[in-house]
Amino acid sequence: MPVILITGASSGIGAALARHYAAPGTTLILQGRDRPRLEAIAEACRTKGAAVETERLDIREREAVATWLTAADQRRAIDLVIVNAAINGGDPGGDVETEAMAFETVDVNLVGALNVALPCVTLMRARGHGQIALVSSLAAFAPLPDAPAYSGTKAALLAHGLALREKLKPHGVRINVVTPGYVKTAMGGEYQGWRPLEISAEDAARRIARGLARNQDIVAFPWILAAAARGAALLPEFLRRLGMSGFTFKIRADR
Repeated sequence: MPVILITGASSGIGAALARHYAAPGTTLILQGRDRPRLEAIAEACRTKGAAVETERLDIREREAVATWLTAADQRRAIDLVIVNAAINGGDPGGDVETEAMAFETVDVNLVGALNVALPCVTLMRARGHGQIALVSSLAAFAPLPDAPAYSGTKAALLAHGLALREKLKPHGVRINVVTPGYVKTAMGGEYQGWRPLEISAEDAARRIARGLARNQDIVAFPWILAAAARGAALLPEFLRRLGMSGFTFKIRADR
């Protein structure tokens, strides 16, 4: 019976993944910072027959996160960890990000993600099996000028995840990197701009689960946008700049 841990499970892709995996015999361990929303998702998953544990904590708190993960794994070995919690980058006025904005984004999206992933690597390597999915973004391939810190953290997760995948393969631990395009979520709704080929969080969850079941190194979607993003890195700068000019956006000032 699988044990699945999902961070950022109180809304968006994380909540959709929790609902997708919820089934009799499955244990879900859901992390989030908004207790009412997290408990609402947990209850929805319980009605589908899953056993659910919830944890409200900040993934930036390294020691607390490591303690939580170790205790959860000791109760029952975790089979799949989906490192999903993240925040938007970007300046509400469309200006260059402030230092405070940039460092907060790095602390949550990169350091916080590794605070979850790396203790799980240690636990899973010790027993010789397990799977960890790092939720990145297509912005890892085609950085968004209006969100440099967000793009940078997602690119770092991509590189770190793919390197770990090769290193851990002989030890029975599978690492996957998920790079979605535009997904209709509350967080995504904070972006005011063109959002081509946007899909629902439920559709994204299905695609992610399918890719993880196949142990794909990179679970990228939708494929047209993914192909364009991955190809952008090979273009001369003036062509890349031209191609990315349509992807400018602003962050809602009331977020």
